[in-house]
Amino acid sequence: MKASRLVATAAVAGSAVLALSAPAFAHVSVQPEGAAAKGGYAVVDFKVPNERDNASTTKVEVNFPTDHPLASVMPQPVPGWKAVVTKSQLDKPLEMHGKKISEAVTKVTWTADGKGIEPGFFQKFPVSVGTLPEDADQLVFKAIQTYSNKEVVRWIEVPQKGQEEPDNPAPVLQLTAASEGDGHDASAKDTADTKPAAQTTAADSAGSGSDTTARVLGIVGILVGAAGVAYGVLAGRRRTTV
Repeated sequence: MKASRLVATAAVAGSAVLALSAPAFAHVSVQPEGAAAKGGYAVVDFKVPNERDNASTTKVEVNFPTDHPLASVMPQPVPGWKAVVTKSQLDKPLEMHGKKISEAVTKVTWTADGKGIEPGFFQKFPVSVGTLPEDADQLVFKAIQTYSNKEVVRWIEVPQKGQEEPDNPAPVLQLTAASEGDGHDASAKDTADTKPAAQTTAADSAGSGSDTTARVLGIVGILVGAAGVAYGVLAGRRRTTV
């Protein structure tokens, strides 16, 4: 009996821990589709779950970093949602593709045309961004989630390394090292250039071998013909003598 009570108590305690820890995982987050390499472009998904049982998410605001402004921000259309991009003047212009950019996107707001994100569901909002900074390891996007009952949840607390995750953490995009695609492309190009050369060399060798064989056969034919002529001449002389 005691053992069964202990098991039951542990099960209840475990359920309580899970219930308390579950909300920590259900927050607005950002993840790249593939890699988010420094100095490059990426498509990132802002994942917004609905944490309420009696209300739907009808509005999502994502604030873009001003310490590392992004010159190019293009949201992908999401059915049932209207996206508005807000730009602001930069204190320090950016240089992109040889051109100076004096403004950058500071916020993207999605507003539901219909029911929005209903209880028990989540929605992804894809955005193409670039160029990603080369002097940062991460980008912080502070988000604001509005429900149909007018409740507003601010996901703006910046997680600190070595500390517990805050109650309302801001979405953080981790950046990877600069892509080495150019090196791979060059290697692939070298391989592509080398392969036809090898094939050509083999073809040349085969052609050269064929030419050599033909020449040898030609010489042998000439020798055989000459031998035949000589034999004919000798045979004629013998008949004349007889």
